[in-house]
Amino acid sequence: MSENQENLTEEDAVKAPSEDKPSPVATTNEEKQSSSEASKEDEKALKKEETAADLLGANIEQVKVRKAKGSKNISSGICYIVATFNNTKVSFTDIKGNVISWSSSGKCNFRGSRKSTAYAAQVVTQDAGKVAMSHGMKEVLVKVKGPGMGRDSAIRALQSLGFNVSAIIDVTPVPHNGCRPPKRRRV
Repeated sequence: MSENQENLTEEDAVKAPSEDKPSPVATTNEEKQSSSEASKEDEKALKKEETAADLLGANIEQVKVRKAKGSKNISSGICYIVATFNNTKVSFTDIKGNVISWSSSGKCNFRGSRKSTAYAAQVVTQDAGKVAMSHGMKEVLVKVKGPGMGRDSAIRALQSLGFNVSAIIDVTPVPHNGCRPPKRRRV
């Protein structure tokens, strides 16, 4: 019997290391899978950020706007749109005139001749409008100034964001034969 016990112990000794220890290759594969899953989750989180084109294509009910920290419940306000030949600026104020949010073509990374386009005005309005919505603004009186290309597209972007436009007022200054205008271009 002593020979059988010695044989069993030798066989157990040979089998024991393989049974007790999991193979190191299996643990590294599991670690690789968990790290790859974590990186995929990070990529999904980055992709969830919405662009301006996504917001225009989405339904108004589906657009979720988070409440801003320290925000006040401002239900109605004024949206000033200044559309010049070279730039478009949008600012949202409350009824008293305190600025809630603002944006311009340069702030939205448009440079040079792209600043005066209708698409730039649309992106600018969405940028400032999101912040105003986070403060609780729903109804807007629109005041438009200037002859630029972004006048109409900015108003359309306001409506697509879900603002209730109560009135549109043109406040472009008209001179009563004041300053001499610049000379005509010869093209």
